[in-house]
Parts: sequence; C-alpha cells; structure tokens
Amino acid sequence: MNQRVVVDPITRIEGHLRIEAETEGGVITQASSSGTMVRGIEIILRGRDPRDAWAYAQRICGVCTLVHGIASVRAVENALNYPIPPNAQLIRNLMIAAQYVHDHVMHFYHLHALDWVDVVSALKADPKATSELAQSISHYSKSSPGYFADMQKKLKDFVEGGQLGIFANGYWGHPAYKLPPEANLMAVAHYLEALSWQREVAKLHAIFGGKNPHPNFLVGGVPCAISVHPDHPGRGKGPHFRGGAGATAVDLTGLQKVKDIIGQMRDFVDQVYVPDTLAIASFYKDWAQYGEGVGNFMTYGDFPANGMDDPSSFLIPSGVILNRDLSTVHELDMNAADHIQEYVSHSWYDYSVGKEKGLHPYDGETNLNYTGPTPPYEHLEVDKSYSWLKSPRWKGKPMEVGPLARVLMLHARGHAQTQELVNMTLRTLDVPVQALFSTLGRTAARTLETKIIVDAMAGWYNQLIANIKAGDLRTFNETLWEPATWPQTARGVGYMEAPRGALGHWIVIKNGTIDNYQAVVPSTWNAGPRDAQGQDGPYEAALKGQPLHDPKQPIEILRTIHSFDPCIACAVHVTDPDGEELVKVTVR
Repeated sequence: MNQRVVVDPITRIEGHLRIEAETEGGVITQASSSGTMVRGIEIILRGRDPRDAWAYAQRICGVCTLVHGIASVRAVENALNYPIPPNAQLIRNLMIAAQYVHDHVMHFYHLHALDWVDVVSALKADPKATSELAQSISHYSKSSPGYFADMQKKLKDFVEGGQLGIFANGYWGHPAYKLPPEANLMAVAHYLEALSWQREVAKLHAIFGGKNPHPNFLVGGVPCAISVHPDHPGRGKGPHFRGGAGATAVDLTGLQKVKDIIGQMRDFVDQVYVPDTLAIASFYKDWAQYGEGVGNFMTYGDFPANGMDDPSSFLIPSGVILNRDLSTVHELDMNAADHIQEYVSHSWYDYSVGKEKGLHPYDGETNLNYTGPTPPYEHLEVDKSYSWLKSPRWKGKPMEVGPLARVLMLHARGHAQTQELVNMTLRTLDVPVQALFSTLGRTAARTLETKIIVDAMAGWYNQLIANIKAGDLRTFNETLWEPATWPQTARGVGYMEAPRGALGHWIVIKNGTIDNYQAVVPSTWNAGPRDAQGQDGPYEAALKGQPLHDPKQPIEILRTIHSFDPCIACAVHVTDPDGEELVKVTVR
C-alpha cells in the first residue's frame, strides 16, 4: 500500500523543517525536504557598512553562534585585501574549534542520541551493572554505582511527577531501540552530564569575544587585546571596532582559563563522547546500510596556519569527492562562476534570469515569491516550488557537506590521524569501509572529527603563548582603513567549515556600502529541494530505500535527518503559549 508520511516540524533541530516521504510496501520511495521559514538577512544587509555586516549576519543562527560572524569578516577582508595578525588567526581557530567541540557534543547527546537511546528503559537498569559497563569502555571518573543510581533517581522523579520533562514526546518503547537498559542509563547520565560540561566550554568564547552566544568580532582581527600586566585589564577595542563595548583584554589569568577549558573539552571527548559513540553504534550496525545520500562530498577548508590566503596550510583541506571515489579529489574555486551556483526551480524565489537557471552567489538574488498552498496545508506541491531553501550545486551536482565530508576529505588527502581513527572505528564495529557512506558513518564521523579538532587546539594555544612570550601582542591590523581608501567596487568571499558543513558568504561592495550579500549555509547544501534536473538534495536522497516499522512513529526518518544535524533558517519560536499542537505526524 502506498502512503505519504508527513513530519512537520522535525524537532530537535534549529529552525523549521518539514519532511514528506512517499512509501511503497513500507519503504520510502521518494522524500521531499522543505524549509518552511524564510531567512532574508541578505536583504537586511543591503546598503550597510560592510564592517558592520558580521553583527547582522551572525544572527542568521544562534546555534553555531559564531560561524556567520567569522565568514562575514573573512568576506570583507578578502574583498578589501585586509590581512590579519597571526595571533588573531590563532584566536579565531581556537574559537571556531571550541564551537565544533561544544556543538558536536551537544548534538550527539541532546539532539541525536534520543533517536537511539530509550530513556524510559533506563529505569530498568542495574546501576552496578551500568557502572561495570561504563568502566569497561573508559576511565571516566564519574562511573561509580552510586553515580548511576543518582542519575536513575533523577529520571524516576521525572516519570513519577507525571511527565518526562525534557524527555517528553519520544517514541519510547519503539522496537527500533536496541540498547540494553544499562547502556540506556549510561547514555542518559552522560546526557545530563553534558549539560553541565557545556557551560564551561562556552566561557572560551566569552574570554576572547566578550560574550556567548554571538561573541564580538572585528574586520582585521579580533576585538580582544592581550595584556601581560594583571593590574591592567584594558578594553578590547581595535582602531576600527564597530561592534559595541568590545571584549575585556585577555590577561594571563584568562589565558590559563582557556588552557583549562581545552583540557576539560579533551577529557570529555576522549573519556565520554568517543567511547559512548562506539558503544551505542555497536548495537546499530545495521544502520551502516541506510542513509547514504548523494555520494558527492565537498569541503571549503578551514583552520589555516598561515592565513586564509594559503589553503595549503589548512588543517581541513578543500575539495570535492564525486561518487564516493576517495582516490580523486577535484579542486574547488569559490570565485568561478561555473563552480558554485544556486537554483530556485523548486524554491519559493524568483530569478530575473528565470527559475531554471543557476546564479553564482556574487550575482545571487533574494526575490521572495511564495506560490505554495495556504498554510496549514495537507501536503507540499512537490512538482512545483516547495521550500524556502534554494538548491546549491557544484558544477551542476548536489553535494553533501559536513562532518562526513570533512573526514572523507582528510582521509583522501592522507591525514594520518584521520586514517588511524577511521580504521580503528571500522575495526571496533566490524563493519566494511562502505559503512562510512551511511547514517551510522555520518554520526561516527562527527565524533571522530571532534577528536581531531580538540587535539589540534593545544597546538594553536601553545603557538599563541609562544608569540606572546616573544613579545608579539598584536590581535588586529592597525592600518587605518576607511571607505575613502577602498576601491569603488570590490567583492570577496568569506568561507569556513562550520560544524554542519561548508559555509560561504559572498559580498559585493560599491561606493563603501554593501550592494549584494549572499550566504550559502551548510543546511542549504544538505536540505535543499530537487533541482530542475530532478536531482534530489542530500536529505531527500538519504531517505530513499529506508524501511519504516511504523509510519505513525517514523523514528527512522529522524535518525537519518538528525545525522546531518539540521540547522534551517534561524528561528526562536519553538513553543506555543496557547498550547496549540506543535508536532504533527500524519500518514496518508
């Protein structure tokens, strides 16, 4: 029997996403991904001073709280040929890396783990057996029977209070859950532990950027000065600081705190996150055959050692992998008109050149034109326009971006640590190399790259300290740059690898103000709709062939979609004060 399964909204993500899946014989034959809220920041930025763009663009998202700010200042620096000092690059690397570690841990435990962990089952666990399990996979200090008994009591209090609180509305008891009660209790305990851990991690952004979320940035560097005098706190105001009060100067105490935070991050990743991922994945090895996607992967590259003008120094290299072929990496040109283009044939936008043609972001247009059914609607008009997301393509091909793309690129480029971690994971789980191209592989890749990045943080920190000891305290470019000195027309691209994937901001500056601004975000690459050639976006392709045990409880859809870690148009409205229905799963 053919059915249509509608999940709207997909929960435990940022923003608004609707998935419709058509099934035949209980297997998904076609899926459609729809972003149901428009962003429009690009429109707001027109006519503004490009030095202020980061403060607006950063508000595109509050989850990846700094990535749009970084991409924005890099775009302006690229357009105006404005270099930054080595210390600023190191501080940016540390801030971006902290975002990765924070974001990936939060995603695993608080957004994705509940697709695999049956919270209610944890009530049946034996705390002593849970302790033995935890101690068998790591040396984490909080692994005693008493610790797990306390965590179990907290969970029991939720249930006996008549609600599961933060764990409400799950598909608990679904036969797709396979973990024993002890593994469920261990995961729930670490879920709660991660809530406390993340508070400390967020302080790194506050030390260097003044606050979190949305730390301050500066075109030409970072807004925090470095002070080696404990009695002189100072203020982090560069000569062109245009973002508010700035960050208090970072002194020796602050730098020591940064070192301590890096240590805390590394301990949690090594002793909790990595072991939990492998332990949970061992019960779900069948998921190595589902969720592949389009088979094409792209990275822009990030974490430069010698500045953005030297991509060969990036920790994460740039490139494109086609058809799962890791033996060949294709070069990527962010400025070439025929490399990156966005299409709107199935999006609620119009182009002046027509809906069937693609536009490079320098020439991009944001012309809203909603032509869909009047909300609330029964289903999408998938043969027409059905999403507020565009369809980005590289040379006409859909691309998956994100942790899996980065791990594959590092592996293909011969990065020794990545190859060692990938081989260890495949051996531990006893799965073939093809398992990388799956929901299971995508989730494991996120964990492995967290390990790679948190290990790299110590090197960047040590280099920053070495520079300071050598007398280099510069954190911003002191050359005075005013609009009168700029070329009449300039354009540039700022790019980075955000936690969810390749992020690019393209800017066109005319007469000192922003003439055009286009941000192509990771979830546009992954969640975009089909193009004029009928090519699925990665979300849509990844759901094809997926069996559903119960269409009314489509946990399988959540598992694969959450493995991408969706971050759709920035939105804060996640509850309804009038008590209206927020989540609707329908089968037609």
